[in-house]
Amino acid sequence: MQTVTLIPGDGIGPEITNAVTTILEKAGAQIEWDVQTAGTDVIEAEGSPLPDRVIESIKKNKVALKAPVTTPIGKGFRSVNVALRKSLDLYSNLRPCKNIEGIKTRYDNVDLVIVRENTEDLYAGIERQVDEDTAESIKIITRKASIRIAEFAFDYAVKNNRKLVTVVTKANICKLSDGLFLNCAREVAQKYPQIQFKEILVDNLCMQLVQNPEQFDVLVLPNLYGDIVSDLCAGLVGGLGVAQGANIGLNAAVFEPVHGSAPDIKGQNKANPTALLLSAIEMLKYIEQRDIAEKIEKALFKTIKDGKSLTCDLGGKSTTTEFMNAIIENL
Repeated sequence: MQTVTLIPGDGIGPEITNAVTTILEKAGAQIEWDVQTAGTDVIEAEGSPLPDRVIESIKKNKVALKAPVTTPIGKGFRSVNVALRKSLDLYSNLRPCKNIEGIKTRYDNVDLVIVRENTEDLYAGIERQVDEDTAESIKIITRKASIRIAEFAFDYAVKNNRKLVTVVTKANICKLSDGLFLNCAREVAQKYPQIQFKEILVDNLCMQLVQNPEQFDVLVLPNLYGDIVSDLCAGLVGGLGVAQGANIGLNAAVFEPVHGSAPDIKGQNKANPTALLLSAIEMLKYIEQRDIAEKIEKALFKTIKDGKSLTCDLGGKSTTTEFMNAIIENL
């Protein structure tokens, strides 16, 4: 039995969390949930959308499943997600993107994984106002962060039977910063002769992704490019409603959907839990409950392919509960 921190979040978070935990229970997942509330609903009582107890729970349990959490506008830290990444040193953002039969897109055979460095680059937030007409941001790339994200990408490729890792930079222009990231990836690639290694410039990558995304397997990118390209790739397979994600470090991992908390449809029982369920499936693989993960994945894909019990955003008319029950029936 694995204890996992569960953050139901706010907005539609509790609804989709209930659907996903019910599916995992019915599938026989060996999980005990340590439920930790976070988001706008706890600010008044605890003064923060991310109380220290949440961080401590994740540090203790090492693994968390997190639903969307709203970040207050105009006050507090920049983002709950950014705070989690910094507090727990979750240096790798993992974004698998795969076509699901039954979800109509422009492409049929997309199956790639974004590995985004999560801690530095322009996201370090080092900015200054030079004068009233000029602002400056500093791009930080370090050998330590570049080596470990490249190693993560290659290790992921090995563990998941991937064949190709492509490093993405703009090293022809940012010769020192992106050049360092590229050289670190080249260095790490030498240790994995069984994995094919390629290099591509980020602008060329974007063109190639909309022409022939099927050619790519694992992409490893610095923070800014990774943020942009991961959403582009989500668009290739149906949008953020089916986009799973994870933030992984040496001592903790937080699995979460990419989409927001959608407060406009809160409590209406029509939110799509697919992205959170896919994130939970990835979590189950991470904690070595792969058989259960594959069982749930097959049930989800069958439900979507059948097309009889889909939520509105997937082209159906079913409620969150009806979609959940259909998946459980297909287990």
